[in-house]
Amino acid sequence: MNRIAVLTSGGDAPGMNAAIRAVVRASLYKEIEIFGIMRGYEGLIDGDIKQMVSRDVSNIIQRGGTILKSARSKRFTTKEGRLQAYNNLKEKNIDGLIVIGGNGTFTGAKIFGTEFDIKVVGIPGTIDNDLYGTDYTIGYDTAINTVVSAIDNIRDTATAHNRLFFIEVMGRDAGFLALRSGIAGGAEAILIPEKPTHLENLHLYLENGFKKPKSSGIILVAEGDHEGGAYEIAKKVRTDFENYDVRVTVLGHIQRGGRPSAFDRVTASKMGVEAVEALTNKQKNIMIGVKCGQSQYVSFDLAIKGRKPIDDQLYNILSILNY
Repeated sequence: MNRIAVLTSGGDAPGMNAAIRAVVRASLYKEIEIFGIMRGYEGLIDGDIKQMVSRDVSNIIQRGGTILKSARSKRFTTKEGRLQAYNNLKEKNIDGLIVIGGNGTFTGAKIFGTEFDIKVVGIPGTIDNDLYGTDYTIGYDTAINTVVSAIDNIRDTATAHNRLFFIEVMGRDAGFLALRSGIAGGAEAILIPEKPTHLENLHLYLENGFKKPKSSGIILVAEGDHEGGAYEIAKKVRTDFENYDVRVTVLGHIQRGGRPSAFDRVTASKMGVEAVEALTNKQKNIMIGVKCGQSQYVSFDLAIKGRKPIDDQLYNILSILNY
């Protein structure tokens, strides 16, 4: 393994720069030439590839986003696009590729690594934390802290005006972000895709919970909730509970930005070094996962198709904490 390349793809996540830094420094430590690919798979197809040196990753560990930029690539879904990408790597004698991203990124990486004689290793970077085979993904911890900070701020105004707030967070297919940030933020209810949302139960809570009385309420909703998201649920609640002053806040892309937490910086650094180690050990088509604090190799197929379970114990204690 003499030359490897690294790219970031899909949605950005805080800590990606820390992972890039670790990949670059670990490669140079092993006397491997390292190349950065701009704009993910799009840049790979366009040949937007540049060799990197240690100073290229100086002073980036604390920065959100990704210095390599990111993009979604329709061309990479075609055989022609992937062939062009492969030819660009071969032209520079690159025989190993590290991709940092989520489910979509790894789906493309799996196909690419199967079609051509290129070793591909993945680093999980997504705030959704929905990849099977790893306890944490890069960006998840930072996003939790961002959401909790928003909940704290919103609760101030909710309390001042005796309002019920529905706060929508990211999580189209997974509720990990909503669940953990909801517990940390003291939310009165959490609605996630993994658990059927029964409006009857929510109504029962609203009827009983605010008789204590409570001066305010926070309902956290993952965007992929079965009832249609925060606005749809709030609309139904306004109809059935006209005496409630209901408000909706959608946090949106603010959850992806910001300085990565110390936990994300360390996790990204560890995974970056492990990814380089995996390539030098002739691994291919695998993701670097962390289970119970230990690194492990997880096949792309399992990481993509495996269904990561929600923490039922954490979900069930919500009713106890709001007693």
